[in-house]
Amino acid sequence: MSINSYENYPLTWRPDKKKLHRPIYQSLITQLEADILSNKLQKNTRLPSQRELADFLDINFTTVGQAYKLGLEKGLLYTSIGSGTFVSPNAFTSITISSDQVPDHVIDFGLVSSFDECNEMITPFIQSVSQNHATNGLLSYREPLGTTYQLTIAKNWLETQGVYASREQIAIVSGVQNGLAITLAALFSPGDRLAVDRYTYSNFIELAHLYHMEIVPIDFDMEGMLPELLEQECRKKEIHGIFLMPSCNNPIGFQLSAKRRQQLKEVIARQQLIVIEDDIHSFLTTYNQKRTLPSFQQLLPEQTIYLAGMTKFICAGLRVAFLVFPEKYKQKIQQAIFNINVKTSSLDAEIVTQILCSETAQDILETKSNYTKQANERFDTLFNLPRPTNPLPFYRNLPVRNDLSPETIEQAFLNKGIRVYHSHRFTTQPQHDPFIRIALSSNPLEVLTKGLEIVKKEIVYFQR
Repeated sequence: MSINSYENYPLTWRPDKKKLHRPIYQSLITQLEADILSNKLQKNTRLPSQRELADFLDINFTTVGQAYKLGLEKGLLYTSIGSGTFVSPNAFTSITISSDQVPDHVIDFGLVSSFDECNEMITPFIQSVSQNHATNGLLSYREPLGTTYQLTIAKNWLETQGVYASREQIAIVSGVQNGLAITLAALFSPGDRLAVDRYTYSNFIELAHLYHMEIVPIDFDMEGMLPELLEQECRKKEIHGIFLMPSCNNPIGFQLSAKRRQQLKEVIARQQLIVIEDDIHSFLTTYNQKRTLPSFQQLLPEQTIYLAGMTKFICAGLRVAFLVFPEKYKQKIQQAIFNINVKTSSLDAEIVTQILCSETAQDILETKSNYTKQANERFDTLFNLPRPTNPLPFYRNLPVRNDLSPETIEQAFLNKGIRVYHSHRFTTQPQHDPFIRIALSSNPLEVLTKGLEIVKKEIVYFQR
């Protein structure tokens, strides 16, 4: 029996004890999800302390602790040191999976594509590979990490991005998202804590939650993640890995400076963190800057998993990425690849390989660079905002009021024929500087301009 009576005590959450069943901590989370979906619990609601809830339900204190820990791993809850445990702003979207389809009349600024009008440059290579007499050899389970030739070309291309590894340390995977799933499955365990930028790639957040890992947001400035705050969090409680997008953070658009990379390297080396380096934008950044900043794979080769995707560079429909790993992780990475993929499409990999060996790769690069410049210029014409430290990102941000719900803002734009993503999708905790992210690379330039003009007209209702 509980020691205290909570009949008149103002608990913010009162689970139904009659609905509890073993394992109790899981049934508690099931009730939590139901109460979030039914709006009984709102975002940022402070939950009862573990002791209060245990006393109210007449269960063990550690059982509530297990439930809250599971809630953190699933992205339903977040904690604030000294303040308690709260319902995450992303809790609803963590529970429900919404369709990525939008009506034809809607201009989609949510999805980050890569100027699909360039895809016509890819068609001849698809035809050539499919008609080659050796194509049959690409249709089997053989060489699941990629053929020797494909890995050699991958190695050569990676060196242009400042990444140096042997063929035996490279695997061809089905896109960066697939590579992230492989990495988390191979090198981390449920409950592990992963440091990320305060705003970061939303799919990485959801993937980490799927694997029951805890996201630890670290603040940043326009040079990147703040190393002193990373070290501070490491001292509070063990952190196992760190996820970085050094060339162009999604959604903010900053590029990690050479100085900041070195500062972070020192903290990461001291704390022995595994680095997950998602450098999907490096192809464009390196080309436009005419120089290569040191990758973490170069700075910390024994601690870094490096991922370079071809979906933004070559074609979104060709799901190919290069995953580079230290020799000591080779067995674990390969085992995860075999268990998750069996193998990546050799046909897709061969098409990408043939393009990288051709002059068309440079043509694509120049064309996408030109489109990106024009897209950013059109944004600048309508919105008087500074560019991020990566001057040619695929996305830009517009600040919005923090007293309006993300769902209200997204739906209002959708009603006007524009899909945008609110910044709450890119974080796990309430933030003081909300914005909407505008993807610049997902529409032809004339459609982009039309959509930006609509956003310009409507954004005034959501800004102070």
